[in-house]
Amino acid sequence: MKSQHCQSCGMPMEEPQRAKEKDGTVNEEYCLYCYEEGQFKQPEITMEQMIDICVPFMKESGMPEEQARALLQQQLPTLSRWKAAEA
Repeated sequence: MKSQHCQSCGMPMEEPQRAKEKDGTVNEEYCLYCYEEGQFKQPEITMEQMIDICVPFMKESGMPEEQARALLQQQLPTLSRWKAAEA
C-alpha cells in the first residue's frame, strides 16, 4: 500500500518523490530526501532534529513557524520511523 506521506518527515509524496531501494525498486514509505538505497540518509537523526529541518520548508510555503513546529510535533510521532524508534 502506498503511503500518502513520507513515514520519516511527513512530506506529501507523489511518485517522483518516493525513495528507491538498492535494487532500484520504489520504496512506498519514504521520500528520496530521507531514504536512499535501502537505508536512511541520516540514520542517527532525532525526531526533534527532523522537525528543525522541516520547519523552514513549511515556512517557505507560508506557514508560521510556531504552527509548523506544532504540526510536526503532533504528526511525526505517528509515523513509522518514529514509532519504531520508540519501540
